[in-house]
Amino acid sequence: MDSDLSIGNIRRAVLIGRFQPFHLGHLSAVKEILSEFDEAIIVIGSSQFSHTFDNPFTAGERIEMIRLALAEDGQDLSRIITVTIPDIGEHPLWVARLKSMCPRFDVAYSNNPFVRLLLEEQNVKTREAQLYAREELNATKIRTLMAEGGDWRRYVPKSVGDYIEIIGGVDRVRIARGSATSVLLR
Repeated sequence: MDSDLSIGNIRRAVLIGRFQPFHLGHLSAVKEILSEFDEAIIVIGSSQFSHTFDNPFTAGERIEMIRLALAEDGQDLSRIITVTIPDIGEHPLWVARLKSMCPRFDVAYSNNPFVRLLLEEQNVKTREAQLYAREELNATKIRTLMAEGGDWRRYVPKSVGDYIEIIGGVDRVRIARGSATSVLLR
């Protein structure tokens, strides 16, 4: 996308994820983007899903987690734009939806090879974020620890852990993991 628009030379990068939950690896990726770009657009994918084991938190809850974590880390929230994008079931159309729902951006960050493929097929420049402790910082692992009573809090910013506790997120994950309805809705 053209970075020399009349609004100035603001350089933006998009970070695409589900953020279920927002963890220290996500925080590291946002910081990486902000070290190079003027603004980060955080795209919350699968925004219509919640209350399942794979997607336990609502889009609104994910937005709050992200803002809490970035504020706790001392990031300038005026440099952050948050957008929610629902899944639409037709992968090539998803890129058009992304472009239409986001402000202009220069590059999209994703560590998902399939997402990068979809973006690159539509001539969107992509990058992978530097993986910060990827073996440890994995949202599926974090949700599993939540469901099993493990030490999940060490993988998320303190504010995110506190927020998840306040909203009853651990119980939600635990119940969703064992729910036949949750499995059917995935």
